[in-house]
Amino acid sequence: MKPTLLSWSSGKDSAWGLHVLRQQGEYEVVGLLTSFNRAADRVSMHGVRRTVVEAQAKAAGVRLWDVDLPSPCSNADYERIMGETCKAAVKAGIECIAFGDLFLADIREYREEQLKGSSLQPIFPVWGIPTRELARSMINSGVRAKIACVDCKHLTADFAGREFDEKLLSDLPPEADPCGEYGEFHSCVYAGPMFQTAVPLELGEIVSRDHFVFADLLLASK
Repeated sequence: MKPTLLSWSSGKDSAWGLHVLRQQGEYEVVGLLTSFNRAADRVSMHGVRRTVVEAQAKAAGVRLWDVDLPSPCSNADYERIMGETCKAAVKAGIECIAFGDLFLADIREYREEQLKGSSLQPIFPVWGIPTRELARSMINSGVRAKIACVDCKHLTADFAGREFDEKLLSDLPPEADPCGEYGEFHSCVYAGPMFQTAVPLELGEIVSRDHFVFADLLLASK
């Protein structure tokens, strides 16, 4: 099997990508590649704490490949840092990087362009699956996730912190993608067939920044 890094945002799409890759049997996911805002110590855009992602990696039985990004981070800095990460991956024997993108062609083209000449093969295990069908497959399989971030240009603030479930799907406005592929929302997975054990989460403070609303998700104390 080809040693593979999986781009891991903490959300349902990357988690489902892990599940699909394991079923296919062609790729061995040896690392979850996650970029963190160094100042906040949280996943970029999702706002999920590093401690939660570390718990996800442990539950998945996969090493976390964490990449720290400066804040603010220019596109040039991002590409330089990720380029260095790709070189380190190749040196470590990695052959592929997998992404949980669903249908946005410009995003896929950007990723493919960035990996040209790196010796790393980009793969897209969940690409092209109709998103309503995909969302229901996730939920029916036992995937459990909370909405970590909401873009209020698309959804109302009260979606933040909610469960990604059938009720949420039915409450989404008709123009919203069921998987949030246009950035309507970002999620944080805490259970599912890709995990050996559930990650115990509890909902913390709801915070608004610009037109985004973040739900602070904490590891529940045992």
